[in-house]
This record gives sequence, C-alpha cells and structure tokens, in this order.
Amino acid sequence: MKLKSLTALQLASLIKNGEITCVDAVESLFELAKNNEYNCYTSLDIDGALSAAERVQKNIDSGVFNSALAGVPVAIKDNICEKGRVTSCASNMLKSFVPPYDATVIAKLKAADMIPLFKTNMDEFAMGSSSENSIYSAVKNPYDTSKSAGGSSGGSAAAVASGSSVIALGSDTGGSIRLPASFCGVCGLKPTYGAVSRYGLIAYASSFDTIGTISKDVADSAALFNIIKGEDERDSTSLKSPDFSYDSIKASDLGGVKIGMPTELFDSADEDVRAVVSDCAKALKELGAQVEEFSFDMLRFAAPTYYIIACAEACSNLARYDGVRYGYADKSAKSVDELFVKSRSGGFSFEVKKRIMLGNFVLSEGYFDEYYKKALGAKAMICDAFDTAFKRYDLILSPVAPTSAQPLGDGEILKKYKDDAFCVLANIAGLPALSVPCGSDGEGMPVGAQLIGRAFDEKLLLKVGYAFEQSKGGAYGV
Repeated sequence: MKLKSLTALQLASLIKNGEITCVDAVESLFELAKNNEYNCYTSLDIDGALSAAERVQKNIDSGVFNSALAGVPVAIKDNICEKGRVTSCASNMLKSFVPPYDATVIAKLKAADMIPLFKTNMDEFAMGSSSENSIYSAVKNPYDTSKSAGGSSGGSAAAVASGSSVIALGSDTGGSIRLPASFCGVCGLKPTYGAVSRYGLIAYASSFDTIGTISKDVADSAALFNIIKGEDERDSTSLKSPDFSYDSIKASDLGGVKIGMPTELFDSADEDVRAVVSDCAKALKELGAQVEEFSFDMLRFAAPTYYIIACAEACSNLARYDGVRYGYADKSAKSVDELFVKSRSGGFSFEVKKRIMLGNFVLSEGYFDEYYKKALGAKAMICDAFDTAFKRYDLILSPVAPTSAQPLGDGEILKKYKDDAFCVLANIAGLPALSVPCGSDGEGMPVGAQLIGRAFDEKLLLKVGYAFEQSKGGAYGV
C-alpha cells in the first residue's frame, strides 16, 4: 500500500475500514519524511505522534469517529503553536521557543482525532515568497529541485506534493498558501479573514494573516476546513462560518455560476501561464458556468498597499522580541540598550529587519500621512472594487502568479514583491481564495488557477474548484 499516493480522505477511509491502523500510517509517513530530500520539515515528532495514534486508534476501534479525517496525520507550518513542541518560525529568534499552549486550530485537529506529526519549513516569520529565507535553508520544489517551492508555506506544499504528508496546514498573509500550492501542483485554500481563529498563529500582519489548508485535492481541503473553521472567544476577529458538508461541494454542473476574469491579471502573466489558466476558463464554461472578461484596474495598487500595511503591522508585532521576555538573547550585552540591539540584530534575518525598518518608516512622523494613511485609502478602494465586481459575478478567476516556479537564488527582490500582487488582492479585501492545479507550462512546472469568492462563501469556491478538478480526471499530479 503506497500512502504516498493517497489523499487524506482516502487514508481516512482505509483507517475506518480497518485496512490500516493509525500507528501504521504514522510510521509509514515518518519513514517517507525522514529522508526530507526537499527540506520540507523543521521537526518530526514521532514519539508524540505514535502516542496520539494509539489513543485515536482506541476511539476508532470503539466505533468513535470524531471527523471525516479521523486518524490522519497532518503537517503543521512552523508558525502555528503546539504545546510542548518547538515552534521556531524558521527564525534564530525563536529556534528554542516551546509554546505552553495549543493554537485553536491544533486543539481542533486533536479533537477531530487528527495527528500532528510534522512541523514544516517556511520563510522566516512568514516573510517571503520562496521559502528560502529560513534558518533551515531553502525548501526545494519536488518537480524540480533547482526551483522554488514558493512561500511562505513552501514546506507544507512541498510535503504534500512529494507525498510525505497527505495534508497540511499553512498560513496566508499575502498568498503564502496559494503561491506554493500553485508552484508545487497541489490545492491551497485561504479562507475568509476571520473564518479560522488566529489564536496561536505567530503574527506577521494581523489584519491579513489567515490559517488555511494545503492538500492533494479540493475535497481534502473542504474536509480540513470544516474542522478548523469557526468562531473563537480567544480571537476577537473570528466569526462563525456557514456550515456545509464536504459532500455538498460535489457537483458536475455549474449552471448559473457567473465567473469574471480580470484582464489586467491575465495580461500581466507569462504566455504559458495565461494559456493554461485560459484553458481552465474554457473547462468551466463547458461545465455550464458563464465566464467573461472584465476590467479590474486595482492591480497597480495591490503590491504597494499590501507591503506598506503589512510591514507597518509587522514592526509592531515583532517589537516584543527584545531579548528580555522570550526569544533569542545575546549573552554578550553589557546594558539593556545593548541587549535590545544585539538580540534583535542576531535574532532576525536581513529580510525581516528590512520589513521592520520599512514599517517603522511608514509609521514615523512626517511619513504616516504620505504612506500609511494613503495605503489604508487604497485598501478601501480595492474592497469597493471587489464589492462592485461581486454584483456581477459569483467568483473571480485569475492566475495565482504571473509565472511558474522560479529558480532558487533568484535575487530580483523587487520583482518578487510585484509578482505578489496577484495573490495579495484577496488578503487586502479579506476574501476567500482557492488555488487549484490546472496544468503545466512548457518546462513541465505546475501552474495554478486562483478562484476568489465572496466573504464566507467557501462552499461555492470549493464546489467550482471540485467540478473543475473532476473534469480533468481528479487531482492534478497525484
């Protein structure tokens, strides 16, 4: 039996039917992950996972199934707190940090009898789009190890794509789930802002950060989203989401669904990417959806708006790491001021320090109105533009990124920032977005299509993604 090729729901079915035990699943996936040839993982907790597997197996043997994914091991991005396990954010600042509590999503996974087994590599503090900015070194793309796995949830995406994990959690601040999902040929769901509790997610930009799913197919993402969603009294920004079963997304007819294609996003994409996602549009038409192009001229504001607001929030969120309370502390410091400077200089990488400095700059006296206040105005304009678009369309279809995976070591930082514009629009507006594999470019690298929906309408988003996936014969690349 090859667990490497199974989806999470397929594995759960085998466990339910007694064809494999939870312990066998944990041990098999651990053996696959130990090799770690794509540098997906920061830690593997085999002892804790085996103990959890034995507990879950007893429930299953007694006929108790707490979720559709009961017994399934899950990979966790290394910025989501789990009690008793190092949660490092791939940073020297937190390389020894052991949380004394579980994030809400971790508690929900455990209550659903899922088994946290791995912590996955990422860009430090989720700041990056290539998963190269990590103290554990770069994640490699399973389709071509010379290329980026995307970021910042690159470890989770590469783990699922390579088959060493059947499903994973990631976080998405400006495309950090969808971009690596697209680059690695898997499915990535960024839920509506507030649909999933952020309690226990180490903050980057609090008004954008969202925990979501990375999986081999859309049905798996739907099943996992149903487990982690919901209001949480410990997160004042969380809200109750409409209930739906993952079975309810299974449809082959999309009659009545209206989908808009922003011409600006297609025109800004490479020819191969544009062609592949246009083929996706044709497939959706064949399924009964009405698909048409429209103008969405907010693209030019997306990247600057995102980076100004995100960096402003980051400099505030990361101010707590000062060498006093927790995190890296430079032992050579001779004064409190020196401790702050040396600890932050040694604890953070250049990329993180750069974003902290930008954040402080745009919030400083004399520049607040010029940059931060204008960015908030641009954010409101982008939200209004989406409201207008959703009066005509149920969903918006676009490429996830203008290119497929780029070579590791590509130093064009400003280009990477601009390329994030395709993804950050959904974060700025707080909307749900899904990346679905839809083909490959001329070099055989995966290309993802992005679907953006109305707030809290994940059901329609997943329904359309599922219908497209099935029209192509199932999950791409599995």
